[in-house]
Amino acid sequence: MVFPWLYFPPTNLEPKTGHIYNPKMQVITIKSQHMDFHRFHETWYHQLHHQIRHLTEAPRPPTTDDHRDQLTLHINKLMFHFSEYYRVKSLAANQDVLSIFCARWASTLERSLFWIAGWRPTTAFHLIYTESSVLFESRMVDILHGIHTGDLGDLSPAQFTRVSEIQCETVQQENAVTNQLSEWQQDEACDILGGTCVDKKIERLVKIMEKADELRLKTLKAVVELLTPQQAAEFLIAAAQLHFGIHRWGLNHDRDRERERDRGRSEK
Repeated sequence: MVFPWLYFPPTNLEPKTGHIYNPKMQVITIKSQHMDFHRFHETWYHQLHHQIRHLTEAPRPPTTDDHRDQLTLHINKLMFHFSEYYRVKSLAANQDVLSIFCARWASTLERSLFWIAGWRPTTAFHLIYTESSVLFESRMVDILHGIHTGDLGDLSPAQFTRVSEIQCETVQQENAVTNQLSEWQQDEACDILGGTCVDKKIERLVKIMEKADELRLKTLKAVVELLTPQQAAEFLIAAAQLHFGIHRWGLNHDRDRERERDRGRSEK
């Protein structure tokens, strides 16, 4: 079952500035000709915190039409926020894709978990199964008595079936992109050793990264679309909290490691 409530608002690109303009949304603006993706990422990440806070504060479960519209609006704004991230990332990659892979805005822990310059799409399914299991166990008595909670612990058989179908499709597509990157790496190593110009190879790497990002966004949209607004909100909040937690832990780890290095230098 797919819930037809999800809407991605159209955007218009202003030809003179390269800015995104949307009268109904507050979005990040950036000039594509002179782009600093690191700075963009910092702003985008700050706005992500802001949007997640609003989504967390929205009434759940929605008990009125106004509450449902409010929740849906926050989810749509958040999904648009993700879409905008990948649009700008693609522009930046076409200028310097290697800097995107270096990801200096991320901690070393985050970079160790990356799949082609970002999160692995199949992570979404591990998250939804985990959240569903935890919530089901905490509300097992109510659910067994036929009391529907409407949250991720109350997924219907049809929803579980659809999650499984999308997961299988995503695994196949993820493997296909992984294979393309492996082929690129093998070819690139040979070309560098042979002194061949690598510009066209870099263009191939951009396309591979864009395919990976397309799969990330496609997976996110597919999962959100099969959930109710309440379930989608819980999923997006859990995903963001996982992201925030890994980022925070990684930064703390990097700071501790840097302090140890400084201590070691001072003792020599």
